[in-house]
Amino acid sequence: MMSPIEFLTDLLNPDLAFLPKALAVAVMSSIVCGVIGCYVVLRGMAFIGDAVAHAVFPGLAIAFVVSGNLVLGGSLAGVCTAVLVAVFSQNRRLKEDSIIGVLFVAAFALGVVIISQAPGYAGSLQQFLFGSITGIPDSDLYVVGITGLVVLLVVFGLHKEFVTISLDRESARAMGVPVFWLDLVLYVLVTLAVVISVQTIGNILVLALLVTPAATARLLTDRLGVMMALAPLIGGSAALVGLYVSWSWDFPTGGTIVLVLTAVFLTAWFFAPRQGLVSKAVARARGHVRGADPAVEAVDPATEPISSPERVSQEAHV
Repeated sequence: MMSPIEFLTDLLNPDLAFLPKALAVAVMSSIVCGVIGCYVVLRGMAFIGDAVAHAVFPGLAIAFVVSGNLVLGGSLAGVCTAVLVAVFSQNRRLKEDSIIGVLFVAAFALGVVIISQAPGYAGSLQQFLFGSITGIPDSDLYVVGITGLVVLLVVFGLHKEFVTISLDRESARAMGVPVFWLDLVLYVLVTLAVVISVQTIGNILVLALLVTPAATARLLTDRLGVMMALAPLIGGSAALVGLYVSWSWDFPTGGTIVLVLTAVFLTAWFFAPRQGLVSKAVARARGHVRGADPAVEAVDPATEPISSPERVSQEAHV
């Protein structure tokens, strides 16, 4: 395995210009997905991350066939499907996951049909399913950066509202919060986060960038603000380590990043200071039962314990 110094030398090598681009896209995607993933985990909507990856597929396929911009094509397809989900989900007779299951799988099937018409069908399909981080053009690097920045600005602008509908949708609706429009915006943000990550990790593995860093952070803290800081840090670090390992041993980049994320999650699962299995076992051995205290004085969602939805809901509308 090459040393970190050798890896840094390769990053600075002009003949390997694709490597720093790959690192930049991987880290940017991981940071954006880490932030958005906190709402996905908090709301228990991990399924939508996988579904959105299917939804963007026809847009990616069309853009590939016509030699257009993949990020733009995927974004348009994902946003259109997200709008349909938000609209159909207002029918109380069908739950949100049922609507998602119908529309997103149909979108993925449409993408398969479209891309099957392109030359080199098998290779193209593999690129979309498992990522192609070493072949990212300069234009996509700028698109990913700008799109990621827009997503983060919207998230920070609507943070309180997103927390409110994530923790208690019915109370938020009763308080007059525009749940439908916030759902729509959140779906669109998840879509954009997925689209900018597809080239890094592929359709099959993109859910890992959305869920695993946020789930790991959730094990390490009870405070949403800390969780939203830890998740992108975990994701970005895993992207760096994953690219380093994959470059050293010639492993698939996307799969390696996911395995690094999973290793970090398992470490937190066993050794997290308060929620880890080992910590709980030690506490029980000492005769103490330790848990999160929902009674806190702070009312800022950035520091509010995630276990207190009422206070976050109230603060969101002060």
